[in-house]
Amino acid sequence: MEPATPHEIDEALATLDGWSHEGDALVKEFTVANFRAAVALIVRIGFEAEAVNHHPELTNVYNRVGVRLTTHDAGNRVTGNDIELARRIEAVA
Repeated sequence: MEPATPHEIDEALATLDGWSHEGDALVKEFTVANFRAAVALIVRIGFEAEAVNHHPELTNVYNRVGVRLTTHDAGNRVTGNDIELARRIEAVA
């Protein structure tokens, strides 16, 4: 799996509201109404991740869900898989 180019990452970020490229990963923190909504979002993200067989790093503190996407098989760099999963997460968030 080849890492995405800086141009490909910039193009993707232009269409992914609130996402950023930090430390060779795509990252975003979602803020939702409460803990229950945060857990529900994590479950929805989990279904999307399983559908594409690409699994994010997730964190949760009360009403916030942090998402970090990087591809371990590409040397922990951003790939098209990360961009696709970010788009899918946006669709369910």
